Parts: sequence; C-alpha cells; structure tokens
Amino acid sequence: MKNSFFNKALSYFFRGVLFVAPIAFTIMVIQVVFIWVDGLLPFNIPGLGVIILISGIIGVGYLASTYFMKPFIELFDQFINKVPLLSLIYNSIKDLIGAFVGDKRKFNKPVMVQFDGLGKIMKPGFITQDDLAGINLPGYCSVYLPHSYNFSGNILIVANELVQPWDVNGTTAMKFIVSGGVTGIEDM
Repeated sequence: MKNSFFNKALSYFFRGVLFVAPIAFTIMVIQVVFIWVDGLLPFNIPGLGVIILISGIIGVGYLASTYFMKPFIELFDQFINKVPLLSLIYNSIKDLIGAFVGDKRKFNKPVMVQFDGLGKIMKPGFITQDDLAGINLPGYCSVYLPHSYNFSGNILIVANELVQPWDVNGTTAMKFIVSGGVTGIEDM
C-alpha cells in the first residue's frame, strides 16, 4: 500500500513538472528578455525597453514582408539549413509559428474524425496536410487533434473517408476544443 502511494505521488509529481516546467520556462525567458532590453537603455524607464522591442519586431515584420527583403530572407534560410542542429530547431519553430500566423496557416481547416466508422463517435481536429502521397500514404491526410485544457495534441494519419469537414471557422473550433466543449455554442 505504501509503495503504491509513493508510486502514484511520484507519477503525479512528474506530470506536474511536465505541466509547470514549460510555463515557468516561458515566463522566465520573457522576464529575462524584458530585463535585458530595459538594461540596454541609458536611462531607467520601466517598460520602455519592452515597447522598443515590440516596435522593433513590428518593424522587422514589415521589412520581411517587402519584396526587397525576400532574397535576403532566402539567403538566411539557406545558411541556417546548412547547420544540422540549428536548422532542426529553427525550422521547427518557424513551422510552428507559421501554423498559427502568416500565409501558411495550418489550423484553418477544422474537421471531425470518425473513430467508429459510423459517424457516431467523432473527435474535432484540424487538417495539417491534405495529401500524404509524398510519404507513400496516398488517400490519407494528417489531422492534428488538440487536447482540451492543454496546448498539446496528437497527430493522426487518417484515411480520407473517415474525415469530414466541420462547417465552423478555425478560431471557433479551437475555442471549442481547448475549452473541452465547455465554451457554449452561443458564446462562439
């Protein structure tokens, strides 16, 4: 009995660490960056560094969207792709951010995936790739199934006939899924 309690407590502890660590790390990184940026200024006005940082990011975004900068961005991407570990990290972050914003948004095709083949048990998700013939899976698509109350999920390879479009916009679908279905339909 004592060993079982200890194992459960240890299991809950590690689950808690898995949940808290990314949040704590994100808060810590944001705090360090804000303090660092504020420290670069010759005078002390709390928060001014953050405003300058956000303005700078907006400026870089504007420049990156101009026709003039495209060759430089492509050159930078080619350079990054030549460094193995750096390219893995850079491209993963770039793809993740691109899935939510930009021209290549991935979470704009909400679908319902049938789990029983009859349409009686379904799970909402988003198509991330329409056609997987390029990886020898013709007739299949990849569907991301976000978890409720969490920012994680599963990617499933699903036969096309088990996926049906869900006639709602991506934002509404994501709110419904992440809230665990608690967000009332009338609230959406």
